[in-house]
Amino acid sequence: MAKLYFNYGVMNAGKSLNLIKDAYNYEESGRRVLAFKPAIDTRNDKIESRIGLRRDAINVANDDDIYALFETENRRLRAEEGLHFSAVFVDECHFLTAQHIVQLSDIVDRLSVPVLCYGLRTDAFGQLFEGSARLFALADEINEIKGMCRYSESKATFVMRLDEQGRPIRQGQQICIGGNDHYVSCSRKEYKKRMTL
Repeated sequence: MAKLYFNYGVMNAGKSLNLIKDAYNYEESGRRVLAFKPAIDTRNDKIESRIGLRRDAINVANDDDIYALFETENRRLRAEEGLHFSAVFVDECHFLTAQHIVQLSDIVDRLSVPVLCYGLRTDAFGQLFEGSARLFALADEINEIKGMCRYSESKATFVMRLDEQGRPIRQGQQICIGGNDHYVSCSRKEYKKRMTL
C-alpha cells in the first residue's frame, strides 16, 4: 500500500543525503522515480547533499499543482518509454504550501504512488513551517532523521539562525535561505540557553 512519508530532521542531519540514497535504491531495483523541490530554495536547481551527491528535481512554485505536474511527467514517461513513476521524492518539503501537501497526498490516495518527503520540522524561532505542519497532520508515517547538537553531545532538535558575528537572531522572517553560514543545529536545552541570553 502506498503511503505519504514525512522524514524530518534539523539542518545537517542528512535529509537530502537520505533522499538521494533512497531514490537510488528505488532506481537500482528497476523503478523510476520523480523528484521535486520548492523553487523558493534558489541555492541550486538540483537536490544536493552537503557531501556533494546531487540529483535532478523539478522546481515547484507556490502556485504550481504538484499533482498535475506529476501526471504530466508520468504521461510523458509512459509515451516515451512505456514506463511509469513508482515513487515521488520531495526535498525541502517544509517550504511547500499546505495545498501542495494535500496534492502530494492525492498522488498517494488516487494513484497508489508512495511519496517520500524530507524537510525541517520547525524554523529558527521554534515554529512549524506550513508544509511541515500539514505533513504532521496528513502523513501516514513520520520518521526523524537524527542530527547532533553543535554545542553538546545531545541530539539536535532545533535550528538557530545566526548573524554575521555568530550571535543568535531572535526575530525576523520565517524563511531565510542559507546553510552552515547562517544556521546551526542544537538541542532544545542549548537553544533555550542561547535564545534567552
